[in-house]
Amino acid sequence: MLDADLAHERDYVKGLYTRLDELREEKRGQLAAVRKAGAIGSSQNVSERDAFAAMYEDRLAQLDAVEDRLVFGRLDLDDGESQYIGRIGMSTEDLRRLMVDWRAPEASHFYQATAFDRQGVRRRRHLILQGRDVKALEDDVLDSELLADGAAHHQGEGALLAALNSKRTGRMADIVSTIQAEQDRIIRAPLPGALVVQGGPGTGKTAVALHRAAYLLYSHRDRLKSAGVLLVGPSSSFMKYIERVLPSLGETGVVMSSVGRLMPGITAVPERDARVAALKGSERMVSLIAAAVANRQRIPPSERILEVEGYKLLLTPREVRRAREKARATGKPYNEARNTFVKILLRELTEQLQAKVEASGSGNTADRSYLAEDVRQSRDVRVAVNLCWMPVTAEKLVSELFSKRSILDAVAGDFTPEERDLLRRPSEAPWTEADVPLLDEAAELLGELDASTGHEAARREAERRRDLENAQQALRNVDASLREQGIDGVVEAEDLVAFQQGPEVRLTAAERAVGDRTWAYGHIIVDEAQELSYMQWRLLVRRCPLKSFTIVGDIAQTSSAAGASSWGHALRPFFGDRWTLEELTVNYRTPSQIAEAAARMAAAAGFVVSAPKAVREGLWDPIIDRVTARADGADPVVHRLVEVIPEELEAADGGLVAVIAEGPLLRWAREALRAAYGPRVGGGAGSFEQDIVVLDPREAKGLEFDVVVVLEPSELLDDAHGKVGDLYVAMTRPTQRLRLIAKGPLPAGIVQGEPAG
Repeated sequence: MLDADLAHERDYVKGLYTRLDELREEKRGQLAAVRKAGAIGSSQNVSERDAFAAMYEDRLAQLDAVEDRLVFGRLDLDDGESQYIGRIGMSTEDLRRLMVDWRAPEASHFYQATAFDRQGVRRRRHLILQGRDVKALEDDVLDSELLADGAAHHQGEGALLAALNSKRTGRMADIVSTIQAEQDRIIRAPLPGALVVQGGPGTGKTAVALHRAAYLLYSHRDRLKSAGVLLVGPSSSFMKYIERVLPSLGETGVVMSSVGRLMPGITAVPERDARVAALKGSERMVSLIAAAVANRQRIPPSERILEVEGYKLLLTPREVRRAREKARATGKPYNEARNTFVKILLRELTEQLQAKVEASGSGNTADRSYLAEDVRQSRDVRVAVNLCWMPVTAEKLVSELFSKRSILDAVAGDFTPEERDLLRRPSEAPWTEADVPLLDEAAELLGELDASTGHEAARREAERRRDLENAQQALRNVDASLREQGIDGVVEAEDLVAFQQGPEVRLTAAERAVGDRTWAYGHIIVDEAQELSYMQWRLLVRRCPLKSFTIVGDIAQTSSAAGASSWGHALRPFFGDRWTLEELTVNYRTPSQIAEAAARMAAAAGFVVSAPKAVREGLWDPIIDRVTARADGADPVVHRLVEVIPEELEAADGGLVAVIAEGPLLRWAREALRAAYGPRVGGGAGSFEQDIVVLDPREAKGLEFDVVVVLEPSELLDDAHGKVGDLYVAMTRPTQRLRLIAKGPLPAGIVQGEPAG
């Protein structure tokens, strides 16, 4: 019976791939025909041509992205029908459904149905594919009558366990075929509001976040296609780790950014000093940046004589103060309000000049319009006005604030001398992740450096909106044709407008959002959200005025000194009590022996951690290597590491080995491994093409490896340097095996019943 069922499924899957190839070829042909036709005919004909071209391009990208594991499940229903579940929906030419998109409402039964709540499902079948071939079947029989009737069903390792035991490649794989019920409930949660997903290590938080992004774009495409979705992760290595998941789920329109890249044009480095990170992440920075902006609006200490075309004009502190107050009263950002300030002063100075010209009896008495231009062009006037209110960029404001002690002392009255010393930085120092929200805060208060830039942007946006209205009208004529082909929601008016702008500027909403600091997203997903500071949250909430968020993390894994001690503490300043907490309770990644050791260590160190239940037991208990000083002076930890790497590579069996360390030990380990194993050793963040990756706990956050070797674990518990939780993070990265190499005391709890030492 297995052979017959396997043959049947292979035939069906072969048919699905044949249909996929047909659709690809069809769309390529249609796209080529549209492009060959060129821009001819009426404007309506051109609009329809462009709409079809946009549709074909998007559909092709989607069809190409779902090649791997196109279909993964089948539901046998009470009514005798069967539904195949896959990455996208697929129909025959006469609209007979061949496969249901995993995000469709009816596909939820594949993830949620149980023997106690069958939801109309008699049997759930998992299809295990290799390439385009079905290699194995896995049946969950939910209807006991099927068993009583002797219906065939097939058991194997289990789709979930097979996925958990597969080798890591350095790139995250989607879990679309193995989503569990508690994960599916969160993925399909309503869009509005803030949803917090709390989960310990290995619970699939990141996978849930990514699949939720794909689900929301499918279910709320009208709203989110134009506004976009932003996904924020903790590091560049993390973003590289997850970059292939969303395309494999049929979505390419999500903006993915690490925290240090949320300010356009700025690529920030980590803030290594925990004290500085905590200070720059605090709410006190709001008033400090505001004070720095106000400090740029200066009143001269005394009257100033200005020379204009041979006449002496008087600029008084009173006039400057009055102009400043009127400019501030506009409520506009600093650089835009400066225009009001300048106009007021120029008008008053022009009136002075006119009075002097009239008193002297010289010049053209009929036309005095040239006097205003004389005042505007005067070097004395330009210098005086700029000294009172100089235009400034966010980068210049923050750089001078922290590099010039006189400015910092002038505005940081609430900060101690020690805190001011922490904030000091050379003007040429690179921007850090803690600086990014300060730059964003400054940019919000300053506005555009050239106000005309903002007006030009507004003009372009008005033109885009007019084009959008025209495109919507054109698409009404196209819509019926799309639906006849079984395609819904693929072409949007936004796509058409972008297409009509020409290939060189044809940008999606996501692409436009990347370079626009003021872009308002429709939804934001934040992973490892426990690491965010107050100022980073302030930046993100500014990016999504509707406050539609999916917030993913684990308070127990907070390692940033500016991070959260509780979700309430982090979120109430921005969301009040308008957020919902969901918790993931099952650890799918970490073998039980390793998970239990990490939890014991955390408890012994005073950390409050959630302890999700591990679904499997590993082959190895944590391996402890205690080493002592060597007579040759070599570092014993690094020496032992080089010795055991062959054993760990064998245990990984083609998977990834990660070495996690901190400080100088990290550098020594990388150098020693490269000397011994050459190109098999990766260089740190984002280097996952090799067999061995050497990185610190912050770079490892959110990632997973087959084997993990932790060096000198006690150094990762140094609370004085803001690394609380780093050891817990490091110990919970492996999917198979964990080794710890220690010269110093071993943290308590790692070995059951054994105290520290």
